[in-house]
Amino acid sequence: MNPTLVTGSRPVWAPPTVPFGLRPLCPLTNTNPDPIAAHNYDDTVQQIPTVKADAELALPSYANAGDAGADLRASEEVTIAAGGGRAMVGTGISIALPDGYAGFVQPRSGLAAKHGVTVLNTPGLIDSGYRGELKVILINLDPTTPFTVTRGDRIAQLVVQRVESVAFLEVQELPDSERGVGGFGSSGKN
Repeated sequence: MNPTLVTGSRPVWAPPTVPFGLRPLCPLTNTNPDPIAAHNYDDTVQQIPTVKADAELALPSYANAGDAGADLRASEEVTIAAGGGRAMVGTGISIALPDGYAGFVQPRSGLAAKHGVTVLNTPGLIDSGYRGELKVILINLDPTTPFTVTRGDRIAQLVVQRVESVAFLEVQELPDSERGVGGFGSSGKN
């Protein structure tokens, strides 16, 4: 089934679950390249409809072939206070994940290692039904230096994965396992 592009003041995707074959504009050439041929993907690559709040914002993108996380960029400038300051930073994009998928917002290792800045609620969960702007809650763990996020900075990574729905069945007791009820620290110090 091919998707329908509804015309109006802004394009709107329909239906909410995304079939293959939709092609975004290339930011360099402003054309509709074949993403499968351009990136050596096969025809099983899931394409995610994405709305940008303004034309200057970049779509999430992978830094290297084979990367699991697509970089999310800030749509605004924010200064995060030292010593645990927090900020909810907008990305200026909204996405439509198909049923059976979820997005997980993960920290960028470079921000953590170089500046002590990480994602507070990692992984941040994006359910398939959510259509609002993606925002990232950042925390600055550096004890003395504030950190400024500039519009366009890579602030987090988005990992999209298939997820299973399950039914919870009430039982009187659980089957035995090797681990049993051993919790935090039960497997030893190292």
